Amino acid sequence: MKFSTKAIHVGQEPDPLTGAVIVPVYFTSTYAQESPGKHKGYEYSRTHNPTRKALEQCAAALENGKYGLAFASGMAAINNVLNLLKSGDHVLCTDDVYGGTYRILDKVYSDYGVGFSLVDSTNPVNLETGLRKNTRMLWIETPSNPLLRIADLREVARIGKDKGVITVVDNTFATPYFQLPLDLGIDIVVHSTTKYLGGHSDVVGGLVITNNEEHFRRLRFCQNAVGGVPGPMDAWLVLRGIKTLAVRMREHFANALEVARFLETHPRVSRVIYPWLESHPQCKLARNQMSGMSGMISFEIKGGLEEAKRFLEKVELFALAESLGGVESLVEHPAIMTHAYVPLEMRLKRGITDSLIRLSVGIENVGDLIEDLATALG
Repeated sequence: MKFSTKAIHVGQEPDPLTGAVIVPVYFTSTYAQESPGKHKGYEYSRTHNPTRKALEQCAAALENGKYGLAFASGMAAINNVLNLLKSGDHVLCTDDVYGGTYRILDKVYSDYGVGFSLVDSTNPVNLETGLRKNTRMLWIETPSNPLLRIADLREVARIGKDKGVITVVDNTFATPYFQLPLDLGIDIVVHSTTKYLGGHSDVVGGLVITNNEEHFRRLRFCQNAVGGVPGPMDAWLVLRGIKTLAVRMREHFANALEVARFLETHPRVSRVIYPWLESHPQCKLARNQMSGMSGMISFEIKGGLEEAKRFLEKVELFALAESLGGVESLVEHPAIMTHAYVPLEMRLKRGITDSLIRLSVGIENVGDLIEDLATALG
């Protein structure tokens, strides 16, 4: 079964009671039992819910995974994976990582005795040399946020297997339409479904997907024990979004590539970061392990912070807002907004300057988007 078909049908068979072709939203907290312990597979909606189950089955299929788990947010999904760790363990993490991932490692798990260090994961040698005796997990973002760096997932998987380390990939920016980490040997995939999978900026959620039964059993236990699960309406909204994921991603890709090429020629732009441009240092690798790219573009505007602010205040179609992956275009300033929590020295070392601007290119008419950018750039 091909991707678009799986997105519409897996876990979403017509309702056996009514024949409804859309999965019902099961607004229930509990389920009647025929006899104590004898039920139809559902006891309590923190543990199981039919709408959530449909989402988990569909999402797992899209990643070519066996097991899927849905959560109330991307951070809840990340937290669930980190529940695999214990005090004394160490996480080796992509240095260009989402600010929330850095924050939970730095301010939550460090208090529990879990250490972490950051490394430039674009070079596999850095990963091998960064491993410690107590390293239990490799946490990779590719493309990374916000600098869109690419890590070689086959090498990440090889290192993980050689060293007995769990490999985790945040696949939010690529989506399973363009990148399949499990197929490349990665152990666990994480998504913020708030972004491309939901696709309409109307829901917050997260997913964890794996082929490893041992990891799944622990993750499933923690999902129920900790309880950060989505309500049925949130699960339904993500499931609805997934149905159009393929067509939306094709449009995001086409629009973003055209916008990126426009920005490369603009005299007020000093650098454009988009993995499908030949100017990107990992363009060849991106094209080797991905079949396309989402609508995420970062670029540096000439003139520093004040010029960046002026630009951000002048755009009209690009809404100045955090998040990404919706059908509408968004723009943000990482240093002030999504990555403000990352210490200044660390931001500058990574290349998150005051001139850096991040675009989430939507599926509007691309000519209108380019005209909006051109007007704001002046």
